[in-house]
Formats: sequence, C-alpha cells, structure tokens
Amino acid sequence: MFFAVLTWLPLVLWAYLSGTAIQDRIDEPLLRHFGIHARFLVAIPLLIFGEGLMHKVITKLIPYFYTSGLIRADQRSLFKQALQNTLSLRDSSMPWVAISAIVFTTVALQPPYQEMHELIWANTGTPTAFNLGFGGWWMLFVSRPIFVALCWVSLWRLALLFVLFKRIADLDLELVPTHPDRAGGLGFLEKIPLAFSLCVFAISLVLASRLAHEVVYHGLQVQSLKLLTVVFLIVIVLLFLSPLLVFFPKLSAAKRKARLEYGALVGNHGRLVYKRWIRHEPITDESLLQAPEIGPVADALSLYEAVIQMRAAPIGKAAILSIALPAALPLIALFAIQVPIKETLLKILASLI
Repeated sequence: MFFAVLTWLPLVLWAYLSGTAIQDRIDEPLLRHFGIHARFLVAIPLLIFGEGLMHKVITKLIPYFYTSGLIRADQRSLFKQALQNTLSLRDSSMPWVAISAIVFTTVALQPPYQEMHELIWANTGTPTAFNLGFGGWWMLFVSRPIFVALCWVSLWRLALLFVLFKRIADLDLELVPTHPDRAGGLGFLEKIPLAFSLCVFAISLVLASRLAHEVVYHGLQVQSLKLLTVVFLIVIVLLFLSPLLVFFPKLSAAKRKARLEYGALVGNHGRLVYKRWIRHEPITDESLLQAPEIGPVADALSLYEAVIQMRAAPIGKAAILSIALPAALPLIALFAIQVPIKETLLKILASLI
C-alpha cells in the first residue's frame, strides 16, 4: 500500500486543497478522472501483489518437471543448467537498467502537459494560460513513472518465464501421448497463467477506467469500442499464454509420431483379434493379445483416441479463463454504462468463444 499512498494520496490532497478534487470551480475535477484512481489506487497494489502471486505459483510448479518424470536422467544436468541460466538472467542488472531507461524515456517523451487531458484538474492558471500545479508535476514525475516501471517489471517476469520454458522445451522431454491431461504430461502448466491474473486485471482496469471517463463525460459511445476491446482481449490472452505456446512444436511432433506408432499398435492388435476370433486362425505370437497394458480391443482403441485428443499446447479452458476473465471483467463494467448487463455479457462471451 506504500506505493499507492505515495502515488495517489498527494494528488488527492493537493486537489482538495486547491479546490479541484470535486466539482467546485472546474468542470473536470480529479474525482471524474477514473483512470487516475484506477491506475494509482488499485492497479499499483495489484501489480505489487501480483509479484508475490507469480513467485508462489511458478516456484510451486517448476519442480514438478522432476517429480512427474518429464525430465529424463540424462537430461537433468541440462534442465538444471536451464534453470541456472534463467536465474542468472533474472539477477542480472541489465534488465533493470533497461527498465529504468524505458521509464526515463517515457517521462522525457510524454506530450506537453498542456495537451494532456488527464491534467486539466491540475491547472492553476486559466484555460488559455495553462499553469501546472504541484499535483500535476507529482503525477508526471512520480506517480506515472512508478506505474510504468511496475508494468514493465511484470512484463519482464513474463519474458523470463518464456525464456525458461523455451529452454525446457528444447530438451528431450519424456512426453506421454496417452496422458489423461491431453498435454503429454504437461497439463500441470495450465495453472501458470493464474500467476499473471492480477497483472492482467490491473492492465485491463486502467484501460477500461480511462475509456469510462470518455463515455460518461465526453459522449463516447461504447459501441464504437467493440473492435478495440476485442483486439485488446485477443492480444492480452496471446501475450500471457505465450510461455505455454513454446511447447507447441514439441507437442505437435510428439502427437504426429504417436499417431503413427499407436495407429500401428492398434492395427496389429486388431488384426490379431480378427485372425483369432473371425477367421479362427492360429496365432503364433500372442504376446500382444495377452499384454495387460493394452487389454481388450476397447482399451486398445482408447489409447489411440487419447493420442488423437492430445493438444498441441498445454492450454485448456482453465488456462484461457485465467487470463480472459480478469481481462474481460473491467470491460464488462465499461460496456454496462450504456448497454444492459445481460447483453454485455453475451457480447463479451461471444468474443471469447
């Protein structure tokens, strides 16, 4: 909460003392700028708490690569090396220098404050002679840089996970095409997107609250935002699922190979059954028919069906909803300003399906 107090409270106190916090002597007081409150009072704490959630979820799931048997004995040293290299990258100073440079550049290249609509409440002069007060300067050089830095830190965590999973995907994993998780044994990774749910909600909330100001006070029609919101949902879902998409080549190749191998196995099994029970021919080698791992014809077919149902990435409904739901909730509230909530929900769901 420290950063929320640091970034939001000085703006409110200055605006209150200056008479620009609520509708008093100006048409657009600070209270009306939903984006400012969402960004500094809500999104910043969410991004900070999200760091803890990321660490908890990821550190809990990564060891499962070992315990699940996905990492073969001859690949364990390479797996440890992949982890160590990623940790070294995480602890490097260069990413933080880069983030600091991005924040500095963002501050340096921001448009003139006279043209920034969000700073109208901080004008101590007249509409024609704009004079930015303390609250405006604090927002430009303290509050906004902190928010931008936290956003980039979250994206850096996502990039680190992408790099780690890419290195793991390059290993010779012991995938099981018939695994009931339909992901070759990688189904446990579906919980990974949950680690970024708070970050996604924070980003969506800032966008929705900024647009809500335009809708409520400037006559913007939410119907005109359909394309923007759909594109936003698609981009943010793909972005935060990207670490799981690195397994696509590995799982796709495993599925293609398994379809041939299990297809041949089921075919041989079926031919032996046909010879014995339809043509009543003697079977010289009954080991395949008597194999307890395969069982009767129905069990043999279920093995092949499991291979057919195998996904090309460890992404199911749970993984998608972990990102899509927190991204959609603020947008639902935005559309509900002008559109009945039932119709809003149906439209959002239609865009996700």
